[in-house]
Amino acid sequence: MYRHTTRRSAPLRQNTWVHSIATIDFRRDVSGGTLDRLHAGDSVELTGRVVTLRDASAARLAAAIEKGEAPPVPLAGRILYAVGPSPAKPGQIIGSAGPTTTARMARFLPTLFGAGVAAVIGKGELHGEDAAAFTRHRAVYFAAIGGLGALLAKRITAASVVAYEDLGPEALYALELEAFPAVVIIDRHGRNYHEEARARWRTS
Repeated sequence: MYRHTTRRSAPLRQNTWVHSIATIDFRRDVSGGTLDRLHAGDSVELTGRVVTLRDASAARLAAAIEKGEAPPVPLAGRILYAVGPSPAKPGQIIGSAGPTTTARMARFLPTLFGAGVAAVIGKGELHGEDAAAFTRHRAVYFAAIGGLGALLAKRITAASVVAYEDLGPEALYALELEAFPAVVIIDRHGRNYHEEARARWRTS
């Protein structure tokens, strides 16, 4: 499900800032139509299940796929979150769960996209071949805000290890997100928000 909402901030020097947020509920699936509506620079709130990804788990998962082995979790239409969550303290669902740098895992992403992954949540810029892989596979790159791991953890309502438990915090976790904030960096139309913003800055 895809829905746009508009939030109005407090007035600033007699001007009111209006911020549009796309609400994406993928508890059933992530349809291509939903992702097609997104544009680079859109603010979104994500609700549904994601699978985590870190350096070690990305390498193992990609190697399995390249060998023709079935992945331990279905990847078709899946959203992956580049994160290595901290252990939960008593009473917590999960510890700090902020994004990690996506570029570190970029070499594995073409294989994962080929297995059906629809989108990745992470942080940091992607350029060149790393960004081109998203465009070729019509995948979406969402960025979450780094340094807010404790706050983002409050947007996670359930967490469980689903594979590679021996990797500890780099295991594959299934996380249930509820109104998880992010920004579309690379959309399915090949637009890259970081590159467009930089180009506007240079010509302003």
